[in-house]
Amino acid sequence: MTEEPPGAAYRIEDLAHRSGATVRTIRAYQDRGLLPRPERRGRANVYSDAHLARLRRIAELLDRGYTLASIKELLEAWDTGRGLGGVLGLVAEVDGPWTDEEAVRISRAELDERFGGAPHGTAVADAGVTEAAVTEAAVTEAAVAEAVELGVLERIPGQDDVFLVPSPQELAVAAELHGAGVPLSAISGHLRELRVQVEHIAVRFLEFTTEHVFARYLGDRPPADADATEAAALVRRLRPLARQTVDAELARAMRLFAHRELRRHLGADGHAPDRGRTRDVAVPEATVTAVERSVGAEHTAEFFALAAERELRARRLDALTAQAGSSNKLDEPP
Repeated sequence: MTEEPPGAAYRIEDLAHRSGATVRTIRAYQDRGLLPRPERRGRANVYSDAHLARLRRIAELLDRGYTLASIKELLEAWDTGRGLGGVLGLVAEVDGPWTDEEAVRISRAELDERFGGAPHGTAVADAGVTEAAVTEAAVTEAAVAEAVELGVLERIPGQDDVFLVPSPQELAVAAELHGAGVPLSAISGHLRELRVQVEHIAVRFLEFTTEHVFARYLGDRPPADADATEAAALVRRLRPLARQTVDAELARAMRLFAHRELRRHLGADGHAPDRGRTRDVAVPEATVTAVERSVGAEHTAEFFALAAERELRARRLDALTAQAGSSNKLDEPP
């Protein structure tokens, strides 16, 4: 931020240039009561450093998501001496990091190494590189574009082959899954589905804490400075609770369902096979047509099931008969 000389005076065009706002925006702020009117000196309107500071404060609050109506109330509180320190501290606490992770950078070559595929930009004619390898690299390019869309990777202006990784843990999980044989498209689809569910959990947690903890600090007007400072301290204390709760519940659910799924596949749960489950079986169309003509389309599936069961029973009977015959031959005297 450029330091301004003390007691500086600006025309509206100069104020617009220094603040980054347009002349039209400055006049709109004046009409809304967000910005004081300029001082009249002769036939000219003159703005001061106070106007410049006010415009910068408005821009900062807009960047934090405040509406102009809310900003007006905050600025009125500031003007009456109530101060914005507590409110801005609360905003800073909410806007602060919700994880201990630190973003890292990764090159395109490192992505290729971690996720496989031909080196980025390799031509088919290059020695030792097959057309299939280049196709795999093209698939990886599509996956990179999707990762950028999902926010797993962020492009860095002016550096086409370097990306920012906001969550190294998330990228590491994707690499492990891919290494275990999960296609990148399946990983992206799973992340999209998981993100919807996690965002629902976040909304519910915020609704819960707003109702039971923060309701007394929220109202039609911005909180007093002391209340905002107290609310900021509460945010700092409660910040880890959401993640700790989700971690504990996820661990419980994974233990329960993983154990149940393993027992089901190993047949150790003591339950009979689920006869309600079905599988697709290829049957010649002529056979299906003949059965439909014989028993009707509505009974075709039942016919095939009963016929198969009868065949299995017949084979079992044949096996028992053969076994009995063998036993009789062994019992005959020589």
